[in-house]
Amino acid sequence: MHLPKLTLGQRFTHPLPAASADALLLAQLARQEKAAGRVTAIICADASDARRLQDEIAFFLPGLRCALFPDWETLPYDQFSPHQDLISERLATLWAIRQGEVDVVLLPASTALYRLAPPSFLAAYTFSFTQGQQLDEAKLKAQLSLAGYQHVSQVVSPGEYAVRGSLIDLFPMGSSSPYRVDLFDDEIDSIRTFDPDTQRSQHEVKTVRLLPGREFPMDEAARAQFRTRWRELLEGDPTKSRIYKDMGAGLATAGIEYYLPLFFDDTATVFDYLGAQATLVLHGDLQVPLQRFWHDTQERWRMVQGDPDHPALAPQALFLTAEQFYTLAKPYAQLALRPGADGTAAVAGSPAHPQALDGIAPLPPLTAERSHAEPLQRLQDHLRSSGRRTLILAESAGRSESLQDFLRASGITPTAFASLQAFQQGQAALGMAVGPLVRGFAWLEAGLDLVTETELFATSGGVRRRSKKQEQVSDVDMLIRDLSELKIGDPVVHSQHGIGRYLGLIHMDMGQTDPDGNPALQEFLHLEYADKAALYVPVSQLQQIGRYTGVTPESAPLHKLGGSQWEKAKRKAAEQVRDAAAELLNIYARRAARQGHAFRLNAHDYEQFAEDFGFEETADQQAAINAVVHDLISPQPMDRLVCGDVGFGKTEVALRAAFVAAMGGKQVAFLAPTTLLAEQHYQTLVDRFAKWPVRIAEMSRFRTTKEINTALRGLEEGSIDIVVGTHKLLSANTKFKDLGLLIIDEEHRFGVRHKEAMKQLRAEVDVLTLTATPIPRTMGMALEGLRDLSVIATAPQRRLAIKTFVRSESQGVIREAVLREFKRGGQVYFLHNEVDTIENRRQALQEILPEARIAIAHGQMPERELERVMRDFVAQRFNLLLCSTIIETGIDVPTANTIIMARADKFGLAQLHQLRGRVGRSHHQAYAYLMVPDVQSLTKQAQQRLEAIQEMEELGSGFYLAMHDLEIRGAGEVLGDNQSGNMTEIGFQLYNEMLAEAVRSLKAGHEPDLLSPLQAATDINLHAPALLPSDYCGDVQLRLSLYKKLASAKTSGQIDALLEEIVDRFGKLPHQTQTLIDTHRLRVLAEPYGVLKVDAAPGVINITFKPNPPIDPLHIIQLIQKNKHIKLAGNDKLRIERALPDPAARAHLVRDILKNLGTPTPAPAPAMPNSSKSIAVAA
Repeated sequence: MHLPKLTLGQRFTHPLPAASADALLLAQLARQEKAAGRVTAIICADASDARRLQDEIAFFLPGLRCALFPDWETLPYDQFSPHQDLISERLATLWAIRQGEVDVVLLPASTALYRLAPPSFLAAYTFSFTQGQQLDEAKLKAQLSLAGYQHVSQVVSPGEYAVRGSLIDLFPMGSSSPYRVDLFDDEIDSIRTFDPDTQRSQHEVKTVRLLPGREFPMDEAARAQFRTRWRELLEGDPTKSRIYKDMGAGLATAGIEYYLPLFFDDTATVFDYLGAQATLVLHGDLQVPLQRFWHDTQERWRMVQGDPDHPALAPQALFLTAEQFYTLAKPYAQLALRPGADGTAAVAGSPAHPQALDGIAPLPPLTAERSHAEPLQRLQDHLRSSGRRTLILAESAGRSESLQDFLRASGITPTAFASLQAFQQGQAALGMAVGPLVRGFAWLEAGLDLVTETELFATSGGVRRRSKKQEQVSDVDMLIRDLSELKIGDPVVHSQHGIGRYLGLIHMDMGQTDPDGNPALQEFLHLEYADKAALYVPVSQLQQIGRYTGVTPESAPLHKLGGSQWEKAKRKAAEQVRDAAAELLNIYARRAARQGHAFRLNAHDYEQFAEDFGFEETADQQAAINAVVHDLISPQPMDRLVCGDVGFGKTEVALRAAFVAAMGGKQVAFLAPTTLLAEQHYQTLVDRFAKWPVRIAEMSRFRTTKEINTALRGLEEGSIDIVVGTHKLLSANTKFKDLGLLIIDEEHRFGVRHKEAMKQLRAEVDVLTLTATPIPRTMGMALEGLRDLSVIATAPQRRLAIKTFVRSESQGVIREAVLREFKRGGQVYFLHNEVDTIENRRQALQEILPEARIAIAHGQMPERELERVMRDFVAQRFNLLLCSTIIETGIDVPTANTIIMARADKFGLAQLHQLRGRVGRSHHQAYAYLMVPDVQSLTKQAQQRLEAIQEMEELGSGFYLAMHDLEIRGAGEVLGDNQSGNMTEIGFQLYNEMLAEAVRSLKAGHEPDLLSPLQAATDINLHAPALLPSDYCGDVQLRLSLYKKLASAKTSGQIDALLEEIVDRFGKLPHQTQTLIDTHRLRVLAEPYGVLKVDAAPGVINITFKPNPPIDPLHIIQLIQKNKHIKLAGNDKLRIERALPDPAARAHLVRDILKNLGTPTPAPAPAMPNSSKSIAVAA
């Protein structure tokens, strides 16, 4: 590729190359500059391009050292500080640039405008030490605190250190792991890295470099200078500002970063770090983001100006203007890559840029058409005609496995390569590798075509997939069936043999041999039944196994193998299920017959409203929003439960619904259980609807009688569109002119009387219910399809799980927990649930924490007082809130990220979860400390609860906790009075499946036959071991969970996703696992054809169909006539005689034979509006 010649002080403008060719051009430019000893700085108009280029440049030239200088990811003048990891990454990058340790620096344009600490600051506060060096411990401590590190008892995040005897633990800024320094007298004996979660040492290193703990100094001199310059530069009385006062006490308040110029005489810019010897690349049109940034910053400055508590520095002191930026860039050699006039990238030979980029061309359309007989026809034609070698790039190792399967099915077999360089050195015409390219192109100069998944599957390139786990919408059925929580001794239900006890996974020799002649082991689930009878279930047939829930493991009724007891229990349950199903259908019919209001949706307005939501919706959240909007615009009344964890964005779902309803001219009632929560929702609504002609009122104890009466009149006359309130809304004198939508938040907090009052409102009104921890009855109703359910189980991006500790209460623990939070400028909740002794607790805290500004909040205070305290806490006038459980309902303070609960053993599981969810609502690491008088002497139940909440650190655990609760207490039969007799006999899960089956057949007009085996799943036997070998995936629970997920998969897409997950986590598939995947692929494919059993031995294959299979008999006759090796054996069996030693080849043959039988004719059953569990997931 011809590189432009760049000269100092001049800008060379070049069209932006198409697809990912810009990364190739920049990689070659950087290599040329590196040879000349210059660093290349790439300033991107779009922050996502910076991340993309970082990956792609490394793909083309792995030898280049690339670093990204990240943004703070806070808005100008924000009142919370950037994430510690980001500051750590920024300092590491600045240091590397100064030391000449990088070749390419990438940064977003807006980040380049921020003024920085001068390079002299980094040089003065950075130090390093090596093994064998003399070290004075007192001096080291002084140096660490000077550099802004904080002293803790256990190191968990960057910028902390701990001293224990001769061991010093440190977590340097800019380092990916912490170090443990072992001193021998005053000499450094060894330095090792260690894992902050387990605190175990790992491997040894020779030297450690310590960067400063912050982007500004915090020593005595710097703090004095800060206060002097504050008095010079900021108007108003400094003693009124708590930032000024905190600085005197040595505390850095959240958001202190926006006072950076007060620490230094002169600030620096990125250009000061780059030095004079650098080459600048301006990627994309920078003018737009620079102007937008300035416009937003000035807007925000106008908003925060004049706050005596939070005086703000003028934007010019903190950021460069666009003109200053270009002036500073002028002396450098510059390459500007500009998109074409129409915003498109340049392509060689296009008339606008005749010489745009020699050697780069776009690829023809190669999209796979899945509906065609030959889905990859276009790719095959291109491979034949192009005359160049082709490399197909997958996003990850897992994707490359499923892509290879997809390609093989069309007869395309690429050779696998480790990298682009390996492919270039090889001879293969078609290769496959894992690479991060977003869009492919033809690299004519090298004679290569790079094809990515974007071209093959026509996805929108540039939208990088989020981690696999987050991208898929959570499937509620899978959440219930998941076996990962199964412990040895737990009861399980086998659909044919009844209830037994799980005793673990075991390997057995079934007389088969590996290709290398060793005995091949199969893996089985070992179940124990009554009288110590054992049953071994192959791991490829776990679809027959379910969890038995509803009782404690000890008291589960075990069945006799081969006895009639299980059949009797099933028959009794089946009779009851039939009646329950008929009643359910009656309710469905009544609901379907009722006409609700079908809202009209103005797409343009809705888009605009959605854009004001400042975050990216997660897949689950998007699915819930789509489902709710779809319900609103359909004529049936909505009754939907959105179950999502604390802080996962349920409120946004409600806001979108309220928008659709209010703009549709109906009134919306928003019901919250507590005054504080109502106040908070009111504020949120007012903020989000500020631009729209919508009138919002609030009815709660915070409002005067006069205000409430005005609101009541407004509701009756119809002048008020949205009303937020507590149960006051349900009182008899509230009359609505035209209520269209009722939103109930934290539904589990309302009592039966309130629920009856809601039902009065309910008949024709759309109802949306939000909760984090549904009560068992609500949950049961949702699972049986009486209400639609959406689950939001994926966390927002960059949200971290809350670290939870159970500790015996002591002053030291409390002090450290509180100070860890104060040091990063945060706030703390201290939960003390006895109002009588709360004042004593306050004095005790004040003694051990002189730095704390403590406020008290509890339910017995006068409303005005309580409201004032809460507002002050949100405005950060206090940094420790000593409170009762009044805070448990949905109040949202992003800067409060530590909660300490005294006497945590007194709370229930759902309550602990709700309380813990008050913290961790921004992207900072949050901590929850559960304090008990003595960890050793807890009651058994309290211990189980605290263990459960500690295990459930995972984000999105509210739903699982509700399932636990359902299991501990049982749900009973939702409709009838006979609560849980039959359910206990056969288990909740099987009962639910039978119910769903009965509803399905009654809808289709058949009498349900519930005693035929429920899940007559196809039995596939490939006569080869099908398992995850223990040396490939060691964790038994994980294996069990994956086996069950594979067995529950219903489509080949779900199996592909699991295959990708397995390969990404454990590496290339061993042949046993390949057989396991093939077995399940065949099962999914064979089910619609009515296949009961596939028995594929190396010499002969038998396929057994059920009586009257849904296939055209003519196809079978043609198949037998055309192929000599296929015969009919009896009425419903095909026998294929062919010697195939390889199990994969046998699976392939069965697949081809089934495909030759044409498409199966579906049974004449009308589709249900509410599918089996009516779990709504909108497409």
